[in-house]
Amino acid sequence: MKSVEFPERRGEVISAVRALSDPEYQQRVWIERVYPQPEFFDDFTLNVNILGDAGVWDSPRETIGYTLVSVAEAEAMESLIARLEEALEGVGSESPDSDFLASSFWPGVVEAARNALALLTQ
Repeated sequence: MKSVEFPERRGEVISAVRALSDPEYQQRVWIERVYPQPEFFDDFTLNVNILGDAGVWDSPRETIGYTLVSVAEAEAMESLIARLEEALEGVGSESPDSDFLASSFWPGVVEAARNALALLTQ
């Protein structure tokens, strides 16, 4: 794999995408609040914010070489971001995580996240 300038940030992006790709994790951690260790926290908003803080949300292609390694990764992230934006608009950005997971938008988010995760971790 090619190297990136910010490998720690890439790791955070991969972690966020992994969380977005796993409905069982989302139910257990985001909804039931069963955390894997003390002092742990995770939810939908945190993962969206990670993507924003990494610059991936606004312009995935501009993060190639910094956080992402290829156009294919950027395209997969663009697809994921588009699905997330649809969910945020359709469900409402202030809605609880349970509303997102129950929405008709969520399977598309999970599918796009799984596709992105496969590229990010190959």
